[in-house]
Amino acid sequence: MRIIEAKDYEDMSRKAAAIIGAQVLLKPNCALGLATGSTPIGAYNQLIDWYKQGYLDFSRVSTYNLDEYRGLSHDNPQSYHYFMNEHLFSHINIDIEATHVPDGSNPNAEEACSSYDALVEAAGYVDLQLLGIGNNGHIGFNEPAAAFAAGTQCVDLTESTIEANSRLFDHIEDVPRQAYTMGVGTIMHARRVLLIASGPKKAQAIYDTVRGPVTPEVPASVLQLHADCTIVADSEALALLT
Repeated sequence: MRIIEAKDYEDMSRKAAAIIGAQVLLKPNCALGLATGSTPIGAYNQLIDWYKQGYLDFSRVSTYNLDEYRGLSHDNPQSYHYFMNEHLFSHINIDIEATHVPDGSNPNAEEACSSYDALVEAAGYVDLQLLGIGNNGHIGFNEPAAAFAAGTQCVDLTESTIEANSRLFDHIEDVPRQAYTMGVGTIMHARRVLLIASGPKKAQAIYDTVRGPVTPEVPASVLQLHADCTIVADSEALALLT
C-alpha cells in the first residue's frame, strides 16, 4: 500500500487524475472502475481539462461504476448514471456504449446484481479502480458488516450514509434507502486500486484502513491485502497517521 500526501483537495485531485491519466496513456483500451460523490469531481474536472488540451484520448476506454441507487432510472438527476454524464462522460470522447452503471431501475435485485457481475467479469475486471471512502470506512456502498461481500449486492444504506448523501437531494426523505453496489470481492479483482480522500472527517476512516485490523467492520481495510493499492489523500485526511 502506497500513500501519497497532497496539500489540499485541489492537489489531491491533480495527483489522482495524473494516476488515472497515466493508466489511459499506457493502455488506451483500459477498463476503468469509477466512483461518484463529491470527492472525485476535482479529478474528473482535471481529466476533462487534459482531454480538451489534447493530452488524453478516451475513445477506446470502457468504464464500470461502483454503484447505483435502487429505484432510480438512468435519466433521474439524482442517479449516478446521470452524475457520470454530467461530471465526465459528456465532456470527453468516450463511447457512451462502453460506459456501465448498475441498473437501478431494475426492481429485481438478484437479476440486476448477477447481470452486472457477468458484465464486469466478461471485461476481465478493471485495470484501475477509483474509490472514495465513507466516514465509516465504506467503499462503494459496502457498509460495515459481519462479512465481506463477494459480488454485486443490494444493500440497505446506513443512516450515516443517508445523511452524508442527503446534501445532494432536496430533502433527506428523498434519499433512496437501498443501492446496488459492487462487492468487495469484485473490487479486489482490480489490477490496481486508487483510493482518494479529503478533509478531517475522513481521518479516522483512513487511519483504520491503513493501521487497523482487516475487518468487514471497516470495509476499506481489506485494501491492505491488495497487491497494488495507492492512497492519495490531503493532509487533513492523513492527520491521524502522523
